[in-house]
Amino acid sequence: MLSWGGTASNVITYIAGGDVALSVGMTITSTLAAPLMTPLLVYLLAGAWVEVSFLAMVISVVKVVLIPVLLGILINWIFGKQIQKISEVLPLISVVSIVMIISGIVSVNAEKILSCGLIVLGVVALHNLCGMGIGLGAAKLLHIEYDKATAIAIEVGMQNSGLAISLATANFAANPLATLPGAIFSVWHNISGSLFAGIRRGGTGTKEACLEVTE
Repeated sequence: MLSWGGTASNVITYIAGGDVALSVGMTITSTLAAPLMTPLLVYLLAGAWVEVSFLAMVISVVKVVLIPVLLGILINWIFGKQIQKISEVLPLISVVSIVMIISGIVSVNAEKILSCGLIVLGVVALHNLCGMGIGLGAAKLLHIEYDKATAIAIEVGMQNSGLAISLATANFAANPLATLPGAIFSVWHNISGSLFAGIRRGGTGTKEACLEVTE
């Protein structure tokens, strides 16, 4: 499964207390690079050429990333004081939203997931965990700040499964199971991402407490 940073990673980064601005920036950059890199990687790894519309990617970034971010900035600017009062509840709302998304994905793809889901789940889980591990390891190796390291790990590990499914549907229609990795990844990366976010958010609290004691 080849795809690039998805918007779910931005939500998970927010829940984890990571650098959301960095996460959004990485999502935009990787999505805009997808029309060039995706066909190249598919050709090198699968021996098939796929067409990816650059214009469609730009429109997707504008609709799914840019507009929500700009609306969020505008709402925060207008209702900043009111939003601060409910800021502690917002991560819970994000988690509930993710659970609802997972439920919807599972219900739509239940038959495919049950058909040969265990094998694909193992590969998908390995792909996701390796991505997070490499992202976090590289960030630590370069001594990047905790919140930025969190964002990088999540962004590398969580991918745009919607793009993966759409590309598989358009270019590998002869294989009905081509969309299965994307469907399973949609579920798995939200679960693993949420667990990782909980761990990193707990680490943020511990780090802040240590800094307070030091000061």
